[in-house]
Amino acid sequence: MPITVRDIAAAPDLQVFPVAGFAGLDRTVRWAHVTELPDPVRWLRGGELVLSVGLGMGTSEEERRAYVRRLDRAGCAGLAFAIDVWLGGDIPAEILEEGERLGFPVMRVEGGTSFISVVEAVADHYAAERVRAQSRVLSSQDAMARAALRSGPAGVMHELAAATGGACLLLDRNGMTSKAVPDTEPPWHSLVREALAGGRQARGMRILADGPDSVLLQTLGTTGQILGWLALHCEGRPNANVRVLANHAVSLLAVDLLHSRDTRRALFRERAPLLRAAALGTPTGVPLTLPPPPWEVVCYRPAGASLQDEAADALVDVLGDTDAARRAGLCLLEGVLVAVLPDTGHPYAGERLLELLSAHGEGPRAAGACRARGPSELASAVERAHHTALAVKSGYRHADEADAWALLRSSVPAEGARAFTSAVLGPLSHHDERNGTDLAHTLRHYLDHSTHVESTARSLGLHRNTLRSRLRAAERVLGRSLQDPRTRLELWTALSLDPRPCCDGGPRV
Repeated sequence: MPITVRDIAAAPDLQVFPVAGFAGLDRTVRWAHVTELPDPVRWLRGGELVLSVGLGMGTSEEERRAYVRRLDRAGCAGLAFAIDVWLGGDIPAEILEEGERLGFPVMRVEGGTSFISVVEAVADHYAAERVRAQSRVLSSQDAMARAALRSGPAGVMHELAAATGGACLLLDRNGMTSKAVPDTEPPWHSLVREALAGGRQARGMRILADGPDSVLLQTLGTTGQILGWLALHCEGRPNANVRVLANHAVSLLAVDLLHSRDTRRALFRERAPLLRAAALGTPTGVPLTLPPPPWEVVCYRPAGASLQDEAADALVDVLGDTDAARRAGLCLLEGVLVAVLPDTGHPYAGERLLELLSAHGEGPRAAGACRARGPSELASAVERAHHTALAVKSGYRHADEADAWALLRSSVPAEGARAFTSAVLGPLSHHDERNGTDLAHTLRHYLDHSTHVESTARSLGLHRNTLRSRLRAAERVLGRSLQDPRTRLELWTALSLDPRPCCDGGPRV
């Protein structure tokens, strides 16, 4: 708390009495300064109680009034005279009048009070105030440490807000709100998010302007990956004590996050062998710790040794600090990361997890997913998700929503597909090339329309007898009957593995 002119006048060990400018007695005294210069303004910074014996205030009435006005404009707290040294017991009336008019305190220093006594009184006050402030900082640091043990990040933030008279916001590494004190959404939260969007990876402390107030924004974690941010909204510019408290809170929050991260990683590592065995179809004899089914089973590739730990960290960002995030399954299997997540539907949790893991440049590039309704389907779902992931160059694909023929084409090796289509369609292709016909195109429409002659003829714009003639020709070339289900299956598969352009706008395989 600052000292005022009124406090100095009331000090029992000083004989300093106000005689004019009583309206300004609550002015703050930053320092007490002795000067006899006619114009000391250039040597002052504001807030000084000027102490003088009257040598430099001028000889004329106007010079003396101007002297008081200069001190007032410079922001001085007041003017105190030692009247028994030079003035002979009286302060000139024009100085008193000008001080009264401006509300600028004019005081008498009497008796045995020396100027150095006044200076020491001001200095002692601020020295004691600094000790009190440091004591408050230490007490607040102790309170935050106890709160961290008792109630975690929320307790730390409540103590920080109480100690600084401000408001706090804790954000995760994606810039999303983890906790806010008070639990509201004031406009300055948007200011913080805008600052993070413009330079999210910047480390250290920044000061953001919010009108007359300010926001102190500091990263959590000094090395390695940024763990999050702490924002403190306070009045004016944050002083040194506020910065010390904010730094202490950041340290406590970072330690809590690191401890939570290490505990979470250890938990997933401990459960990984059981999930790996279940994914391979090996009976474990021990119930798996997983969210309630149905599950979204996802395979991420490629998977480095550290990907499981990174995924454990990112699950909290995807699913929140929930029981589902803690019970999800993660394990490394044959060069991929297998994740068993709650089936959230659109948007899929597995797709969001891929975005976070691949954001750092060295994460997985592709992910395949499959739905599992319970433990009995887990192994087959992992296998299907793995095949889907291998068929995707980049991005996320859910096997249950992918086109089946596209999956078949992507999973069959190119040489095998060529050999199969050549064995099934070879005679037909040679006939079409030799005679300029398009029997393969006709068969594709015929199979697409479930071997229905009338609908196929309408689709091709042919008479039904013309279509029957073409179908008989195809049977002669192939040496097989189109009524044979196996023949139709092989033809449809071959046409799916080797899709051909359809110029008439008909269905495409």
